[in-house]
Amino acid sequence: MTLAGCGSLVPAGGGGAAPGSASIAPRAPARPAMPVASAPQSFMPRPEERGCIADLGASGARFDLLPDTYAAPGCNKLGTVQLMALAGDRAPLSIANLGPVQCNVAKAFGDWARFGVDRAARAILKSPVARIETMGSYSCRNVAGSDQRSAHARAEAIDVSAFVLADGRRIVLKRDWQGGDAATREFLRVVHKSACKRFGTVLGPEYNAAHEDHFHLEGTGAKYCR
Repeated sequence: MTLAGCGSLVPAGGGGAAPGSASIAPRAPARPAMPVASAPQSFMPRPEERGCIADLGASGARFDLLPDTYAAPGCNKLGTVQLMALAGDRAPLSIANLGPVQCNVAKAFGDWARFGVDRAARAILKSPVARIETMGSYSCRNVAGSDQRSAHARAEAIDVSAFVLADGRRIVLKRDWQGGDAATREFLRVVHKSACKRFGTVLGPEYNAAHEDHFHLEGTGAKYCR
């Protein structure tokens, strides 16, 4: 049924920016072709989710539709997909350790990966990205130190920990945010800024010690970027 196509308590607001890519590279060529198949009838999305599924498929992502499930109060996977690969400008991008994620977050993640991450890597590090490593997405848990459910409990957040380039280099948040060379540090800050244009909440190493090893990418609503 493959189609083509951390929790942190933060204040509301923070100022937003309209989605879009930084002027890192010229307009992209056509997306790479990927195989298409249809999902079983029992997994068909609800009417309000079909537009997102269609947009995700048109982006060149490969994914499965997942059934809705409830695990515990405040913990659910509703309208989620399992991403297998995303489209870069020149080749698909693989993803490591990613679980179920809501469709709108998956679409933002795919756009960020292509227009923010892959193009920044080619412009700054002179190599495309081959793989994005994550620390997962869905997890039935509370925000640390609170009784509030994390966005991860609704599959609305992704934690990104590293990027592997086509030339073999591995860029790791915990090591390279401060300790990488100048180009690597610039790359990480550019992709962090790009994420803030696409996701509702973005938290990174400068937010607190709990995020020193990953970017927390959450939702697509009100903006908060640190």
